[in-house]
Amino acid sequence: MNLALRLAAIVAVLFGVASALSGGNVLFGNGAAAAGHYVPFVVWFNFVAGFAYVAAGIGLWGHRPWGAALAAAIALFTAIAFAAFAIHVATGGAYEVRTVVAMTVRIVLWTAIAAAAKKGSGPYFFISKRGS
Repeated sequence: MNLALRLAAIVAVLFGVASALSGGNVLFGNGAAAAGHYVPFVVWFNFVAGFAYVAAGIGLWGHRPWGAALAAAIALFTAIAFAAFAIHVATGGAYEVRTVVAMTVRIVLWTAIAAAAKKGSGPYFFISKRGS
């Protein structure tokens, strides 16, 4: 496995744990007050996505085709969530600028991870092999 894919797997797992913990703190802990004008569907998306990030990282580390496919799906769904957030903002919804920054970082990160996964997976990116 190439170094970029190993690093992508590690980053995915660490980012996933951080996303689940921070989102869980806002949703279920004391973090809501510090979060300011957070957008609930964005926090829920990031919380749930955190678990998918960990799964993708595990799949990428194990060089499983589904790990690469999951990374691409995460990039796509993050872009969709960001578009929904943009609609929320455009229609006058309250938000924090740090949410714009965080969602931009997520899209860039997951696009890069998906690209590393595609490159590391070779020409059979989305084709599952028997036993994978």
